Amino acid sequence: MPSSPLPILSLLVAWIHCLPGNNHSTNSTHHHDYCVLGAGPAGLQMGYFLSKSQRDYIILERNSGPGSFFNIYPRHRKLISINKIYTGRRNREFNLRHDWNSLLSDRPDLLLQRISTQMYPEADALPRYLSLYSRELGLKVRYGVDIGRVSASNLRTPGGRSYTLIDQQRTEYSCRVLLVSTGLWVPQQVQFVGSELVEGYESVPVDPEQYRNQAVLILGKGNSAFETAQNILGHASSVHLYSPNPVRLAWQTHYVGDLRAVNNELLDTYQLKSLDGLADGGLEEIAIVKDGGAGRKRKGRAGKGRDTGKGGRGQLYFTLAELLDRPMGNKTSDPVSISSYHDNFPFRLPYDRVIRCLGFRFNFSIFDSSARPSPSAEARGRLPRVTAWYEGKGTPGLFVLGTAAHSRDYRSSAGGFIHGFRYTVRAVHRVLEQRYHGNAWPLTSLPNNQLISWLLRRVNEASGPYQMFRVLGDIVLLRGSHCEYLEEFPLQALPKLPTLSGHQVTKSGLLVLVMEYGLNNTDTLGAGRSQTEWTQGWRSRFLHPVLYFYSKLPTERDMRQRPAGWPLPRPKAVHHIIEDFLTKWDAPISHIQPLRRFLEHCLQTDLRAFYAESCFRFSLTNRRPPTFCYQAYLKKQGLIGNSQLWQHARDAGLMATNHNSWTAPENTPLPDHESPPSF
Repeated sequence: MPSSPLPILSLLVAWIHCLPGNNHSTNSTHHHDYCVLGAGPAGLQMGYFLSKSQRDYIILERNSGPGSFFNIYPRHRKLISINKIYTGRRNREFNLRHDWNSLLSDRPDLLLQRISTQMYPEADALPRYLSLYSRELGLKVRYGVDIGRVSASNLRTPGGRSYTLIDQQRTEYSCRVLLVSTGLWVPQQVQFVGSELVEGYESVPVDPEQYRNQAVLILGKGNSAFETAQNILGHASSVHLYSPNPVRLAWQTHYVGDLRAVNNELLDTYQLKSLDGLADGGLEEIAIVKDGGAGRKRKGRAGKGRDTGKGGRGQLYFTLAELLDRPMGNKTSDPVSISSYHDNFPFRLPYDRVIRCLGFRFNFSIFDSSARPSPSAEARGRLPRVTAWYEGKGTPGLFVLGTAAHSRDYRSSAGGFIHGFRYTVRAVHRVLEQRYHGNAWPLTSLPNNQLISWLLRRVNEASGPYQMFRVLGDIVLLRGSHCEYLEEFPLQALPKLPTLSGHQVTKSGLLVLVMEYGLNNTDTLGAGRSQTEWTQGWRSRFLHPVLYFYSKLPTERDMRQRPAGWPLPRPKAVHHIIEDFLTKWDAPISHIQPLRRFLEHCLQTDLRAFYAESCFRFSLTNRRPPTFCYQAYLKKQGLIGNSQLWQHARDAGLMATNHNSWTAPENTPLPDHESPPSF
């Protein structure tokens, strides 16, 4: 009987699988200029800018779709980011001030409102939107790539420093620039006696019925803690929140990461004494112990006479570790052994559940020592430390994007949220274009007599400085009779402006436009909370524009020594445009006239605008007509020197096609007839 061919075939198949290209665990390497780690909102936003500039990039995502964090969180499936569709305005840039979920693109319809019209959308809408965004823009995303190790080559190697990423199949990705946009997804934990008895926000049941008539202690007072409390308020017998810090209300601090009104119903039941409450104290010093009786009955609570605790495992008692009679390592001490309680101790009654809601931290574990960014002192080390242009400290060529880069503006602006970091990502892309490709920061050249109109347009429409207040600002480089306008530059990087932007500061100086809240947040709803007199603009508490004038570029030392609470060093002159109830800074007397006078003082020139008839009379009766008349009337025949306006005039047949357009020469000094008398 002939032998079976199956063993020979098996050997042949095995040999074929061992050939290069047939084994998924072989060390193949993919080379790209840019590797984007993570396909969340920040990663896709950077992918859009890299795609638009036609760079060689790849986005690596470990899950099967973009924005996978939002498939799980928030646990109770309601976003707290505003999706305000109806603003009464058609200006796209203005409307982004009130759309906190959409990403930037050149597609005016590529907004979250295509998925949801709710003011606070369901969490499932965000991954659907991100999938739509990635698909319609054709972004280069590779899913199912779980990067387990990131390392960096030595700076002295040929070609300079590069980064190598290795995935679960041992496939390597090599890139010159690594853009980390993994977000924060590792649950933040604190170790204390009995911490293993605590349930986590990431795994706790979300069905309110499972909390029926239970006493619940929640560790934390952020939005996740209040979101969890709000979900069970109608079913739990009592809900207590405990953490080191008091509650911070977003409408008081102006920080959107603090407690939002949509989650704060427990404040009512606490202040109106309906069994719920808040308490302050440290977490490392506490102890959670259980009574040791898996089938003990409750006593002294509404649920007496029934088994309690998770799975009938006994009730949980809150105390301080130093009060335990038994060694701190004993996690199952009976509550009768706890001494030194005051008879009105707030936590003297047992709990059925203790839930940890302490937020998330950055995953440092995938980076080896050559590529690991150091932890920031902000947010208890949960975030990586980055420069003012979002490059990792000690990791050149590694940039941190999105929520993970929030250490730069933690608790002070919106850089940890989509409506903030979509603009910081754009700023990082502009830094990359200048550093690696020699493309200077985009600017607009303006004659000085157009500066007021341009500033007013920005403060009334621009979303970037509006959302990233105190962090991103507009820079006006003064060039004599004209100026150059740079949008949304990282303010803390101002001393590095020439290097990062590719533009120099001349002896004429520069202006910086910043949006700021006032420093007094103590009584945000009290009488006298706002200012209406323009002379009191410096006392404005609500968001308002501030202009800083510097005769020379501030230094790193100036930035370190700036006054407390200031985003920038002390300037040569500063102007606060008075806050406005409608956030419309267009009032002739309260807004425009004080701004013009400030700019005239800084530029040492007359910036008044006139009708053609007035300019005609000035020209006949004055040897030195106002600057506006000289530039816009005598030299331009009534048409302001803007290239778009010139082209429009030619297209409309109002001007000969061969008429010379206005171009501002570099560093043109003010002519004699434009120099006003000294103040």
